[in-house]
Amino acid sequence: MDKHYLTPLFQPDTIAIFVGDHDDPDQQTNHARNLTAALTAQPFTGKFVFLDIHTSGTLAELAQTRADLAIIALPPTEAVAALEVAGRIKCKAALVIGSGANADVAADMHQVARRHGMQLLGPNSLGFQRPRIGLNASVAGPLTRVGPLALVSQSGALTSSILDWASQNGVGFSTVVSLSPKTAVDIAQVLDFLASDAQTHSIVVYMEGISNARRFMSALRAAANAKPVVVLKAGRKPAGNAAAQTHSGAIVGSDDVFDAALRRAGAVRVRSFVELFSAAKCLASRYRPVGKRLAIVTNGGGPGVLAADWVSEIGLQLGKLLPEAVAALQPQMPALATLNDLIDVSEEATAEHYRAAIDAAGRDKTVDGVLVVHSPKAGVDAADVARAMAELKPQLSKPLLCCWMGDASVGEAREVLGKANIPSFRTPEAAVGAFGNIASFYQNQQLLQQTPPPLSTLAKPDIEGARLLIENVLTERRKVLTEMESKALLSAFHIPVTQTILARSANEAMMIATQLGYPVALKIDSPDISHKSDVNGVALNVLNATAVRDGYNTMLQAVAKLQPGAKINGVTIQKMAQSKRGRELCIGLVTDDPFGPVIAFGAGGTMIELIDDRAMELPPLNQFLARRLIERSRVAETLGAWRGATAVDMDMLEHVLLRVSEMVCELPQLREMDINPIIVDENGAVAVDARIVIEGSPATARNYAHLAILPYPARYEQVWPLRGGGEYTIRPIHPDDAQMLQDLVQNLSPESRYYRFVSSMTELPASMLSRLTLIDYDREMALVAIHRTRQAGQDGERVETERVVGVSRYITNPDKSSCEFSLVVADDFNGKGLGSRLMLSIMEEARDKGLTEIEGLVLANNPSMLKLMKGLGYQIKPFPEDPDFKLVTHSL
Repeated sequence: MDKHYLTPLFQPDTIAIFVGDHDDPDQQTNHARNLTAALTAQPFTGKFVFLDIHTSGTLAELAQTRADLAIIALPPTEAVAALEVAGRIKCKAALVIGSGANADVAADMHQVARRHGMQLLGPNSLGFQRPRIGLNASVAGPLTRVGPLALVSQSGALTSSILDWASQNGVGFSTVVSLSPKTAVDIAQVLDFLASDAQTHSIVVYMEGISNARRFMSALRAAANAKPVVVLKAGRKPAGNAAAQTHSGAIVGSDDVFDAALRRAGAVRVRSFVELFSAAKCLASRYRPVGKRLAIVTNGGGPGVLAADWVSEIGLQLGKLLPEAVAALQPQMPALATLNDLIDVSEEATAEHYRAAIDAAGRDKTVDGVLVVHSPKAGVDAADVARAMAELKPQLSKPLLCCWMGDASVGEAREVLGKANIPSFRTPEAAVGAFGNIASFYQNQQLLQQTPPPLSTLAKPDIEGARLLIENVLTERRKVLTEMESKALLSAFHIPVTQTILARSANEAMMIATQLGYPVALKIDSPDISHKSDVNGVALNVLNATAVRDGYNTMLQAVAKLQPGAKINGVTIQKMAQSKRGRELCIGLVTDDPFGPVIAFGAGGTMIELIDDRAMELPPLNQFLARRLIERSRVAETLGAWRGATAVDMDMLEHVLLRVSEMVCELPQLREMDINPIIVDENGAVAVDARIVIEGSPATARNYAHLAILPYPARYEQVWPLRGGGEYTIRPIHPDDAQMLQDLVQNLSPESRYYRFVSSMTELPASMLSRLTLIDYDREMALVAIHRTRQAGQDGERVETERVVGVSRYITNPDKSSCEFSLVVADDFNGKGLGSRLMLSIMEEARDKGLTEIEGLVLANNPSMLKLMKGLGYQIKPFPEDPDFKLVTHSL
């Protein structure tokens, strides 16, 4: 049960191959002929069984055949019959090669596969390759060489092209998978398999679209947490939605949202085919996480300046040596060397000069990576310089990249660099771009580690009041909230708003304005008008009662002329915000298909579409994510002290973003929202105008089903009494628990470790530790028992320390209705009721998710665990696949 459910597909021992008549001239027969040749062109570590559904005997005879995987290369109608046969001989997976299956035939295949519990790759697939076991189950070309990269592609043509390119460039793969639009096994499931595949060190993905954002994000986050993932996406759409009813909806395009999703998942996005493999090559080097500061060592000013220009162009920083490092290095350099910005070792530099410069940059704490740009020079052996780099590389803890310019004279040098696994590029821009991908990976990994709850630690919002307001609007069959309703919704979440009062006549407007105090702003109030300024529906800095009266009447006339059918509720009056140097910002919400709600931030005001400043993040947010969202916007540069203006209250701005995140999480009816402008200065923030669009939502949305990333499930945190005195807390695990989980495992007795992991390991490997603490709360759950004690600190004061003393977890099985559990309790906490409580809690959570059965494997020689299972009402049965285990199950 420890094997991944796709193991029978990608790591089969026996394969049943269904092919037709090779003499038939149609295209499907071509596929069958090519497939047979591809399968038998090299030795396979398993066994092949060739079957023909027309001549392979009776079902009784076929029943004697057993296989893990069925590979079918038949016309679509015959392929359905072959799938039935594959199901009856107990195949756990099937691959349907070829083309021509329409939607109806594909649906029939999916139904057959579901009925027999088979994982189906196809139809209309080119297949897959697993070079290490000699398996070429594809018609995409010859078996590629063995390597650490995995390729997942949603384009058959591109798969073949990449394999052809790779064969000429020395690139090898652990796995190659070609996915068709109608396949049952989708990109999320393949990523999930590759995340735990020991042969795969990094993953490159070419994709055109996804059908289920939650499942895709879940798998991508798991994969990117375990190894680098680089994504090339086709079909980038321009920003803009003509039907949008808010500014945010008009300027945010689906490609922007995809960017935000990949960042949050910890993956790296590239824009071109060439970048795809250069990024994977660099990230597969497994350099430690780095920042943005790239030092450039060069023997030519021109190429060095080109590299420095590109550093600035893509948002990196030029790494400069500290003054003391410059002073120490200068005597070792040629007389013409300059070291203040670029590390220009001059045209006279030899291999030893390069070695000294690279070593200095590698040791400097202000440098995150080193790029060596070398131009051919008479009297300097480029291969010697490359050998110096290769010798120095093991001593460096930072990324080392190079750009060897030229061609004829640097061939040997490139070979030396390739053997040393030093990424080498032919242009400065490509090399800098590759380092940019490494830096992006580090930054995105920081985003990946964030697991915010749906509600922040700020004062509790009035969620029920907000839901009641929305229900009232929907009852009136409206979707667009008025300005006053929008501001009431913001107020329910403690977002500061300007006081706004609706006037239904010119006289009312004058009285309200007088009470509020001048100057005031007048705004048309209509559910049919999205952008008030477009219909002359805004008047600012109105100074007296006469101007209010005239402005009211003029506004109604202008709106009636420019938008005659609009329903007019009246005119809202609000006092002008009195911030002379406040910054006008916009915080918005858009709903993307398929990623759901996305929070947007940028410059606000009436020219928002022209400025086109938007940064985006998927909810939920915490303070770290809110700060990063602000930093990605162009307007961020104006938020500090700027041209005589005091720096804005960043804490308050972050709090507003956290409040918007709370709204998005708790109000699934929200579709679009603009807070524009929200004026921010050193004293705080205030929403001057707001517009919100809503729609009805299904009941499941209350469980955050509308979000692409499930929030941290803080609602499962509970405090329980400890048998013998004291108490402990059970709560869902999060990434910060990694060291406490490691301590728990290290302090277990050898017997307890073996019972839990069926292994003699003394500690969790880093990759496994990361995988166990950063989980997807949608498809799995881990509950930790935290015991707190107070101990004397170094200064004599008593400090509280936390310790993980038990963990229960489950992972949902592929059938989506059952799950597999595990349990471990610290030895010194055995017999105190923790095991029972952890199991009951994890069962309750699984029941809450809609699962119907929980199961697990227990070593037959673990009597205390078997006793616990029996006491909890589990059925204990022999495990057919291994007599050393018992299978324990419980209905939920």
